[in-house]
Amino acid sequence: MILADKIIKLRKQLGWSQEELAEKMSVSRQSVSKWESTNSIPDLNKIIVLAGIFGVSTDYLLKDDIEAEEPVSEDSEPGVNQINLEQALLYVENKVKVSDLIAKGVMFCVCSVIPLFFLMMLNTANKLPISNHAAIAIGIVSIMVMIVFGISYFIKINQYDNELAPIDNQRFELAYGVHGVFTEKLQKFMSTYNQRLMISISLFIFCSVPLIVTSILTRSSELTLLMLIVLLFMIAIGIYILMPASTKHDAYHFLLKEGDLNAGKTRTTILAEKLAAVYWPLIIAIYLGWSLWTMQWGVTWIVWPVGAISFVALVGIVSFFDKENER
Repeated sequence: MILADKIIKLRKQLGWSQEELAEKMSVSRQSVSKWESTNSIPDLNKIIVLAGIFGVSTDYLLKDDIEAEEPVSEDSEPGVNQINLEQALLYVENKVKVSDLIAKGVMFCVCSVIPLFFLMMLNTANKLPISNHAAIAIGIVSIMVMIVFGISYFIKINQYDNELAPIDNQRFELAYGVHGVFTEKLQKFMSTYNQRLMISISLFIFCSVPLIVTSILTRSSELTLLMLIVLLFMIAIGIYILMPASTKHDAYHFLLKEGDLNAGKTRTTILAEKLAAVYWPLIIAIYLGWSLWTMQWGVTWIVWPVGAISFVALVGIVSFFDKENER
């Protein structure tokens, strides 16, 4: 049986159309049609991908004298799941969907105070036909409503638990050919990841600049509140840009390291990541709380450089004591 016949046979066994196989292969339907009609032959990389998708060996696809399907025989440890290409692709897709839900939930929570600040700004400018207390009350209700919407996105994450559990919560190894496919996908994705990382970091760094400049140049409460709204919008947009891209990047690494996401990272990097998850939200809370309490935005910006220096110092101290404990 020649290669073209084997591709047709395996595709039909899985119930796939030429379009579906082409989508999984990241090629056009015409390419699959040419393979099956013997008008062209897939290159070696595509053969490896086909073997991974169909769960057979490359020898079975390439050697005409091998008629019986040969599942890839790899010595797997007991209790270790073997993940084929389709399962790995679905895992990354679901991870990105979960990250998208989390990002939307976080955006709602971050932006929940924006209606309050907006109403306070209009009230300060005497552009609202209601009292200051009424504006604050409406703003507080809007905070609760937006937080409820944010929580609803967090709750929706549960629907992906069953799909992610076989890889997230169990030991696994990649089937033959899958590692090469995802190495190539990661290399192609790196330019997009770096671009989104740069955009989001720039938004986080410059989000406070309009507020600081406005506070220094003018004492207008209306402009200060407006710039605070801009700050929160920039943070929310940065989160929405960063989270799905970062999740996809980490999912690729997680699969390529076959479950060990921390492989290749130093202990200092891991400690810094864990510390940052608690430290920076606390710094943001201190900055906003102090600023809103005193309304001295031209002074409270000092939190950021001090916080950055303190973070580096904390990472160094924690890393030092961690090394001491290892001895």
